[in-house]
Amino acid sequence: MKSRTPFLCLSTFCLLASLQATEVRTDTWTEKWPNKSGQLQTISVTAEVWTEFFQADLDADGQLHIPAREKPYYLDGPLVMKSGQKLTADAKAEIRLKLGTSTCMVRNERVTTLNTKPVPRDQPLDTGISIEGGIWTTLAVTRAESNGNARGASSKQNAAFGTHGVILLQNVRGVSVKNVTIRQSRPFGVHLANAHEFTVENITLENHGRDGVHVNGPASDGLIRGVRGDPHDDNVALNAWEWKNYAPSYGPIERIIIEDVTGAPKGVPAANSIRILPGVKRFDDGTTLDCPISDITLRRITDIREFKLYDQPNLELGRDNDFSLGVGTLKHIRFEDLTFHHPGKIEVHANTDGLTIQNVRVNHSIAPDWHLLAIGPKSATYTGAPGSDSSRWTEIFSPALDCTVRNVSITGVRSRDSQTDLPIEQVVKVIELKPNPDYPKTTPKGGTGKGIWIR
Repeated sequence: MKSRTPFLCLSTFCLLASLQATEVRTDTWTEKWPNKSGQLQTISVTAEVWTEFFQADLDADGQLHIPAREKPYYLDGPLVMKSGQKLTADAKAEIRLKLGTSTCMVRNERVTTLNTKPVPRDQPLDTGISIEGGIWTTLAVTRAESNGNARGASSKQNAAFGTHGVILLQNVRGVSVKNVTIRQSRPFGVHLANAHEFTVENITLENHGRDGVHVNGPASDGLIRGVRGDPHDDNVALNAWEWKNYAPSYGPIERIIIEDVTGAPKGVPAANSIRILPGVKRFDDGTTLDCPISDITLRRITDIREFKLYDQPNLELGRDNDFSLGVGTLKHIRFEDLTFHHPGKIEVHANTDGLTIQNVRVNHSIAPDWHLLAIGPKSATYTGAPGSDSSRWTEIFSPALDCTVRNVSITGVRSRDSQTDLPIEQVVKVIELKPNPDYPKTTPKGGTGKGIWIR
């Protein structure tokens, strides 16, 4: 069908003619959705596919507005934004990814594969891109059903390696994503890599299937604010080192503020976690790249169950096939104004110089073995399906590696209604692992690593 642009304000005859010549296609396909009892049913969908029309409007004058309407808009590939372009959508405008597309929904132009070596200093960047509003979904309607949209790749063919976002911004400076809802999607909600001077603000996650805001190194001078809702994975992740199947690039992450992050409400299944992952990358040619994380402030954070500042090899590709060369390095990490209505913890298994924790309100009953901060390695066993062969079980973390933490400052950690700080011995636990002599009768396997706190 031919669209007569019923909702776009056009300023010139040429722009009008261009858009009138762009078809909004109507197509028919099937989707899987759960019924009231939760059972999947297949339904037939006949809908308009707006990709080409939206792209033509964006290219014509550098701006696109998507208004609310009763029906969703479908895309069958990403909208590609150039420097200086602006995309807005009404808060209730729902944009869906057509079944079987398996790409991101919006990305910048200069996305490219950068996973085989350090990012060049002269790498071209897109600048001044703005994305605001809308409800964006890749139709991951259950944990097991993605409607053929398992990946958030940069394109259908020859996608940049490691790209995996609903909104994807790689090789960018001075960009912003604001007031966006990510609903039922399998890729990361907002995926940034080699991103500098960026703002990600007011992101709502609805029954989301992966990380909410995911940042890969190198990255610097960013603000991540107002992330709320129920991701299956991390609410926010800063991954300087990364599992290579999700890494568009590697490198240091520095000067990032994460604030006003709220976990999912009680009773809603969600990971409620924030990850900060440094490491050392070894490329296929044997060269290495240090990927430290420094000068990070996390403040006004509520009901995050776990702050993950620990080493974790890649189980998806096999822990012996993809791992950091030793624990990573953290420097000047600051936690301010944390609130816990349910037990939560900060776990550090990285060489750390400068860790500040202040003004923490523990609004739950404190168990005898509770600690807010754990320093040292973890051990946990992935067993797979019940009854599986124990010889195939694998360790999830890095229990044989030590870490050293120094210059720690902890003040204002208080239980509810108390005006007195909790004793430091109750707040901090230093871990020294031992091998489990009863493994595999009992798990985990344990290890020989320890945390070292230089006081």
